[in-house]
Amino acid sequence: MTVAADSATGAASLVQSVDWLAIAPPVIAASVALLVLVADLFTAERHKPLLGYGAVAGLAAALAMTVPLRAGDRSTFCLTGGTQACSYTADHFALVIQALVLGGALLTALLSIGDTRKLPAGEFWFLLLSSAAGAALLPAARDLATLVVALEVASLPAFALVGIKRGDRRSSEAALKFFLSSVVATAVMLLGVSFVYATTGTMHLTEIATRLDDVPGRFSTLAEAGVALTLVGFAFKTAAAPFHFWVPDTYVGAPLPIAAYLSVVGKAVGFSGLILVTVIGFPSYADVWGPALAVLAALTMTIGNLAALRQNATRARSAVRLLAWSSVGQAGYLLVPIAASAYAGDAQTGSTVAYALMYAVVNLGAFAVAALVARSHPGNRLSDYRGLYATRPLAALALGFFLLCLAGLPPGIIGLFAKVTVFSAAVDAGLGWLAVVMAVNVVIALYYYLQWTAALFRAPGTDTPAETAPTAPSHRVPAPLTLAIALTAVAGITLSGAPQLILRFAAVSLF
Repeated sequence: MTVAADSATGAASLVQSVDWLAIAPPVIAASVALLVLVADLFTAERHKPLLGYGAVAGLAAALAMTVPLRAGDRSTFCLTGGTQACSYTADHFALVIQALVLGGALLTALLSIGDTRKLPAGEFWFLLLSSAAGAALLPAARDLATLVVALEVASLPAFALVGIKRGDRRSSEAALKFFLSSVVATAVMLLGVSFVYATTGTMHLTEIATRLDDVPGRFSTLAEAGVALTLVGFAFKTAAAPFHFWVPDTYVGAPLPIAAYLSVVGKAVGFSGLILVTVIGFPSYADVWGPALAVLAALTMTIGNLAALRQNATRARSAVRLLAWSSVGQAGYLLVPIAASAYAGDAQTGSTVAYALMYAVVNLGAFAVAALVARSHPGNRLSDYRGLYATRPLAALALGFFLLCLAGLPPGIIGLFAKVTVFSAAVDAGLGWLAVVMAVNVVIALYYYLQWTAALFRAPGTDTPAETAPTAPSHRVPAPLTLAIALTAVAGITLSGAPQLILRFAAVSLF
């Protein structure tokens, strides 16, 4: 970014040149969203599937634009004068998270092609691309105003996507619950942001960090309240306990690809925002948010895993409900390095990024196989997966691999190494008690992950209801769905063979 100077006075000009390359990923996603919405008006019903392929192409182009930015040294929308505070920074942290959310949105789009026959195609793809644009903007935001706007751009379309099934009561109820709880969390966060601004007089995170070091005594309580309330809003987005209550019903009521999207992209948005405000904006209050996040991490992983353990295999949509509670438990693991960064420096947050990359690949893969099974078993019960290997051996092997990665067992080597990295972050920060809690929860999670994995290779028993017993495939699986399963499986196997591809982020500071 460059700033022009007034030739007569030498004063800095308010006219700025925008670095279009730096902001290309979110801009491309947003532009394609508008193009798809307009194209929908002029597209005949029989050609509506082309809109989905256009959305896939747009997301692929946005993802590709992160490659020229790999140096991580570009910023734009910066303050003039003596400060270097910028509102948008394409550093390594932003690029990694942008690759994660755009890749997750791309896989969601592949899952959705062929599954949107009963949905309004134009609106669906517009909402998905809009949410992806907001998700790509957020990790590069470096002031509170941009953070809040990006968070809402990512969230508001998601509310509509959850409730987009017309005439489906469960979908409408899920969307309403998601919307109301999110609005309350956003209101709390905005109150916190206003308190922080009143205390510091700035919105830029680097400036906030400097000014919070020297808050006048009469404003100290206001500053602490602002920090706490801001963190509450992001804790909701990460599905951290006790702000997790919306997750199971929302995932069950949403279209399956959107549940996958929320479990990965929605979670990445929340965690990237939480990392930015804690590590960059509020380091002087680490003694406040560090212990708080450590307790939240312990509660979240425990509640999520215990709830997943109690799922009834014959209950309708129990497979999606288990994945929902599993995502809550995984959120607890993701919180651990952020809490550790309060004690051992911001390099610890790299463990959260590495774990999030592993989780994104294998969790999207698990949802992709669930979408495949749901085509022949709309109830999507856990019992529907018993004997899956006999009818769909490759899908069963892929799902078994994804579940073992989530459990942290071989051959899911990347899941094991990612958990060890998070565990090491807690130990290095002196949070031995949190490492013990995590170890106990990993053992709890082993039970339900292994139970589901074992069911894939069992022969259907006499107690298996006829309507849930696996049947031979009777129709052709859409090529995009097959491609999504193949991509996640190949990515998971590659990362298990070369875990250093993502674990290297745990050893360096991304800022």
